[in-house]
Amino acid sequence: MSDTRNARRYSVGAMIFHWTIAVAVIVNWRIAEAAHHAEGAAKGAIFANHKALGILILVLTLGRLIWRWTHPVPPLPSDLAKWEKVLARTVHVVFYVLLIALPLGAWIANSLTGRSIDMFGLFTIPPLPLGENKSLGSAIFSAHATGGSIFIYLIGLHILGALKHTFFDKNGGIFRMLPFGKV
Repeated sequence: MSDTRNARRYSVGAMIFHWTIAVAVIVNWRIAEAAHHAEGAAKGAIFANHKALGILILVLTLGRLIWRWTHPVPPLPSDLAKWEKVLARTVHVVFYVLLIALPLGAWIANSLTGRSIDMFGLFTIPPLPLGENKSLGSAIFSAHATGGSIFIYLIGLHILGALKHTFFDKNGGIFRMLPFGKV
């Protein structure tokens, strides 16, 4: 569905971006958790995958934003309470902020600690020309971890909201972002 002005479902492109980024974020969270429990060289190798996937998420998010700006989104269901509409819009804005700020912040922190980012062995992203400041890099890494935790809680809230709207309100909920189901 490419014309969403009168549609209740998102475009196919929006769905592809949404689900690809959603899966990538969850996988990247699990990779970070695995890295925190690993030791030695294994820890570095696991974090290398976390960093590369983070940069890929950043690129996909920029693509998704371009898509969103060029393809209208369907309106929120009319039966939502005002607070639900405000919460939905706020969570979506925070998602976009985190989808950009987390990988960008991590790239800056890596640069401040003199590290490049290996993109799955295909190529290397060099550090940004920021100079070295290991204490600032460490502080940014700490903020990155906190932001990641906040992101996971917001994802849980987003999922609960979609399930509520689908199964309790019966207003289409999750099927707005799927190519099947009743909206």
